[in-house]
Amino acid sequence: MNKTELVEKIAAGAGLSKADAKKALDATVAAIKDALVKGDKVSLIGFGTFSVNERPAREGINPATKQKIKIAAKKVAKFKAGAELADAL
Repeated sequence: MNKTELVEKIAAGAGLSKADAKKALDATVAAIKDALVKGDKVSLIGFGTFSVNERPAREGINPATKQKIKIAAKKVAKFKAGAELADAL
């Protein structure tokens, strides 16, 4: 499912126009993104939790040249499915 299909499902499920559903989806995604950038967790009971995970710097190997390379530390977005979602799958 892509964003357009998701907007259509939201519009049909909530009785909104596609334009209003797109605005609602965009606002939701922006709010989740802003919270993650601040380092906060976003918990949606029954669906799951979005959080930030820090990966430490490490040493890797370039598969083409077999040379050792340094991989920088970075932060990544993490999603853990809630109990209801996990059971539904």
